[in-house]
Amino acid sequence: MLAFTVSACGGSEEQAVVEQIVVREPGDPAPIPSVPADAPDLVAAGKSAFAMCSACHVAEAGEPSLAGPNLHGVVGRQAGVLGDFAYSEALATSQITWDEAQLDRFLADPAGTLPGTIMVAGAVGDAERRAAIIAYLTSLDE
Repeated sequence: MLAFTVSACGGSEEQAVVEQIVVREPGDPAPIPSVPADAPDLVAAGKSAFAMCSACHVAEAGEPSLAGPNLHGVVGRQAGVLGDFAYSEALATSQITWDEAQLDRFLADPAGTLPGTIMVAGAVGDAERRAAIIAYLTSLDE
C-alpha cells in the first residue's frame, strides 16, 4: 500500500496535514480496522450483521450446511472441506485457508476474489461491517 501526504507549503513551522491519499495496489485487501476480535461490541455488531448471511449460512457447531456452508469454525479452516456442502470447483481447489485477511478480501468481492465461486450475492462493501462479521466468526472458534 502506498500513502501520500500533501501539506501546505511555506514557513518554518510544521504544517498540519491537509489531505491524505491512500493508493491500494490491485488485489490488496482493504485494511481491517484494528479492533480486538474479542471486543464485545464488535462481536455483537458482527452477530447482528451476520443476519444478512443467515439466509444461506448457519454458524452453529454441528448444524447442517444450507445453501452455503456452515461457517462455525471457518477461521483457520481450509476452504472447500466440509463434507456436507457441494463447493464450486473454484473454491474446492483454491488452497485457501481462511484467516481474517482472506475473509475480508472474499467478503468484499467474492466473485472478483475467486472467479467461479457460487457465492455471488454475498458481497459486503462496508469495511466496518466486514470486520464485525469476521470478529463474530472468529469468536465462534473460541
